[in-house]
Parts: sequence; structure tokens; C-alpha cells
Amino acid sequence: MNIAEIVPRDNYTLYIKAEDGKTGLFDVKPYLESEAFAPPKDRSEFERIHNGRYFVEWDCGADLSVDTIQARWEALSTDNAQQGKNQEGQRT
Repeated sequence: MNIAEIVPRDNYTLYIKAEDGKTGLFDVKPYLESEAFAPPKDRSEFERIHNGRYFVEWDCGADLSVDTIQARWEALSTDNAQQGKNQEGQRT
């Protein structure tokens, strides 16, 4: 899987669209307790996410691989994909 689009959302989830068109939501909250993910607890830092195509990374260096994302994301149906993207957050 390669990541085509990431949209950080208000509830510390990421809307992710893969290059193959699959979409899903990834909950980052369980990771925020680790030291590496302490900076993204700050909302403005959480929104500073970069798409590396096979990983996502924050300015602070915290990152998630596509393997982790794919194993733990909540896949969205075609009907729910647009709704998931349109939730509050900004496109990155």
C-alpha cells in the first residue's frame, strides 16, 4: 500500500486514502502515550504531518509505517469515505 492522501482529524485520527483507492481511519490516540509521540499530543503539531507514501511522519520525527496503518486502520466503505474525509481537519 502507498498513501495518496492524509487528513488529520480533530479526534486524533487520520483519514487515509491509499493509491489503490482504499480509504480508512487510523486512530493515533493509543500511540500518544509513548515518548516518541508526545509532541503530536499538541493539536498544532498533530496537524503537521507529512506523507512519505509508505509512511507518515510528524515534524518531531514520530512516524507510522503503512504496515502499521494497514494492520490497524478501520477501512471505510465507498459510501463512508467522503464522510470520513469531510470531518473536521485539514488536508495534508
